[in-house]
Amino acid sequence: MVVGDFAVELDTVVIGAGPGGYVAAIRAAQMGQKVAIIEREYIGGVCLNVGCIPSKALISAGHRYHEAKHSEIFGVTTENVKLDFTKTQQWKDEKVVKTLTSGIRMLLKKNKVEIIEGEAFFVDENTLRVMTEESAQTYSFNNAIVATGSRPIEIGGFKFGKRVIDSTGGLNLTEVPKKLVIVGGGVIGAELGSAYANLGSEVTILEGSPQILPTFEKDMVKFVEKDFKSKGITVVTKAMAKEAVDNGNSVTVKYEANGKEEAIEADYVMVTVGRRPNTDDLGLEIAGVEMTERGLVKVDNQGRTNVKSIWAIGDIVAGAALAHKASYEAKIAAEAISGKAVAVDYVAMPAVAFTDPELATVGMTEKEAKEAGLDVKASKFPLGGNGRAISLDKKEGFVRLVTTKEDNVIVGAQVAGVNASDIIAELGLAVESGMNAEDVALTIHSHPSLAEVTMDAAELALGLPIHM
Repeated sequence: MVVGDFAVELDTVVIGAGPGGYVAAIRAAQMGQKVAIIEREYIGGVCLNVGCIPSKALISAGHRYHEAKHSEIFGVTTENVKLDFTKTQQWKDEKVVKTLTSGIRMLLKKNKVEIIEGEAFFVDENTLRVMTEESAQTYSFNNAIVATGSRPIEIGGFKFGKRVIDSTGGLNLTEVPKKLVIVGGGVIGAELGSAYANLGSEVTILEGSPQILPTFEKDMVKFVEKDFKSKGITVVTKAMAKEAVDNGNSVTVKYEANGKEEAIEADYVMVTVGRRPNTDDLGLEIAGVEMTERGLVKVDNQGRTNVKSIWAIGDIVAGAALAHKASYEAKIAAEAISGKAVAVDYVAMPAVAFTDPELATVGMTEKEAKEAGLDVKASKFPLGGNGRAISLDKKEGFVRLVTTKEDNVIVGAQVAGVNASDIIAELGLAVESGMNAEDVALTIHSHPSLAEVTMDAAELALGLPIHM
């Protein structure tokens, strides 16, 4: 390879090695492209290093600790249950995160993807420079896929520091806070709030909307609200966070709710109010790429920008900031570059909250379907009618199918309850494939299993319920 003032020629270059970037690189390589991937911080991106994966590890640890202390219903009584949080964090970092990120490196190497470390900056529509602290190198490319992800939003009055932290800081605490305030009761705030409550923290969540988890339907969220109440989590809705005052060994959070100024003292305050696309300092404007006012990249249904050689996927384009959305778009863009007639179709894009219990949705809600002009009905089967759920003592929740009245086509589904994140997969397949309720009802499900709830919900939609 020639370095220095000469431009190194690349076929396809991917910027960012998160769940969008590394998937794009591998799929492009599988399609016969010569691929290089540029990463400035860590392979696996936010998701594997400081997001989806480590948060689920802490959630799992919280479940184990909480269940060890509260399993009397099974006849299991334990005394002197102890938590070594240093060991918990070590397991999260070494056995979970490191295992996965090293696996990604191996997959990239196996697919002959060149890894370039540094920060990319576009010079023009076919040239970029990669800079490190020691050097800079120019590269020319035929196609570039930008997958630089997003970062937490910092709000006024809450400058990140030792006591005011973002979700990354929340995942890397060296101690379980005695008191934790979370600003933002969306998915990230609710998940980490639940995890730390299970680990022993006294948690307060301040949410500006009328309910926590505002992207999920109210009858689903009520199960999480009930669980929060049982664990002593305080939820303040319609709250406006004003300021965080660092007291040295604590922080005072000032907020307004119900027209009154309030204040609460805690060990830490974690701000989880949204994410900002990482599109600044990339030189996209220099390359002529069109952007929105929010800093999102405008793309077509294959991920191509207005500059034919530059593509964009994941958190930096319109839509929900979901790792699986980024991976899906990655495959579409990589295959489109290879000339395949593909396009994104978000009809069956699932969304999940790993709370207690889990919440999951795919396709349209009943309200959305009716607003779209469809004549639909909703059929809700409770987990309390499922043998496996009862044997797990996890009876809270339901599976709901949204089906057309004329031919029972499944256009959406919602799951609240244990393992909702797994149950939703079958229903996503049903929505994606245009199946009707009879297709699911006639599929033999193993017994006893949580998956049977989907069969029962389908039979209910057909007016032939057995277990209800």
